[in-house]
Order: sequence, then structure tokens, then C-alpha cells
Amino acid sequence: MTRPEQLLDQWSALATRVLAESPAADIRAAGAALLDRYAEPHRRYHNTAHLAEVLGRIDELCGFASFPDLVRLAAWFHDAVYEPAGADNEERSAALAEQILDELGVRKQLYLEVSRLVLVTRTHQPAAADRNGQVLCDADLAVLARPEPGYDDYAAAVRAEYAHVPEPEFRAGRARILRALLDRPAIYATSPARAGWETPARANLQRELADLTAGR
Repeated sequence: MTRPEQLLDQWSALATRVLAESPAADIRAAGAALLDRYAEPHRRYHNTAHLAEVLGRIDELCGFASFPDLVRLAAWFHDAVYEPAGADNEERSAALAEQILDELGVRKQLYLEVSRLVLVTRTHQPAAADRNGQVLCDADLAVLARPEPGYDDYAAAVRAEYAHVPEPEFRAGRARILRALLDRPAIYATSPARAGWETPARANLQRELADLTAGR
């Protein structure tokens, strides 16, 4: 498991590579503030471990991105704001990305691309020509292809984040999300993700959907 200090080192190196002009101490402080967000107590899945997993998956798929470091930056911000009851988490996360990266001296052209990528995760349906968006979305959805025990841990963590939602309402809403994913021609956009993750992801989704609709 990647430790927070390791993630912070990765953040500092990443920000330096995209030419952030702020002093190293300010760059590191911004990364620490982001990690504090991912460590909020209400996060059971959308936490530091999730961030580390997404960054690792981006490394696996980075050859398909047009600008891998911007995809990595977008991963840092994609769940920076996360309130289970909120309807505008992605929008607020994108705005935070623009604010922080601007303050760090990252060029506007670059931080606007990061912001755009964060917004793509609202639907996880990047355009056919959006290679950066495809890599980010596939990395974010890679959890669906975990081995069964890991997937079950993920599903339980999501339920814990939505503990405020009554069981019948949660089951109906979660089932709608799973059906929408299963109805897609492909869950994943990049060829390696489709080759390695599509089949186990569909099996996991179908299994969870069966449980949800059975009322167990």
C-alpha cells in the first residue's frame, strides 16, 4: 500500500514536471492539503487508498494518454471534493483544481485541461478522441475488475458512504448505476483495459446487481 508520504513525494515531483513555479515548500503544502481531503472521516472508498489505486492504474495505461502528467494531476483532484449527498462534487473539484494549480503557477492551458478531465468523471464517458479522458476514466473504473473479495470490499465501502440513504432507496439507485454500466457496449475505453478488465468487471457488476435486485 502506498503511504501518504510516498504520495506526497509523487505529488511534488509531478507538480515540478508540469512547471509549477511556486517554491517547493508551497507545492508540498498544497499536496498535503489534498491528502487531508482524501483522509476525511466520512470517506470509506473515495479516500487516499483510492487515489493511490487510480494513480497506479494511470501508470499502467499512460502510454495511451496524450499528456500523462495532466491525467495524473486530474486524478489528484477528481475526488478532492466528495460529499455523498452532494450533486456537484465534480464541479467543485474542477474549480479547486483551477484555483490551486493557478496559485502554484501552472500555466492556464494546462490547468484548464486538468479541470476538464475532472469533469469527464461525472459520466465516465470520454469522447472517442479524448485519450487523456479515456485513461483517467478507465483508471477510475478499474476497481470494478478487482477479484471478487476486493470488489465486495469496494461495494461495502460505497454502501458505508451512503449510510444516510435508506436500504430500499440505495438498492434502487445503485442498481440503476450498475445497469447503465452493463448496458454500455464497453465499460472501458482503452484497449488494454478492455482486454484485461472488461470481463471481470461485467461479472462483478452482474453479481452485485443480482444481489441488489433479489433484496438480500
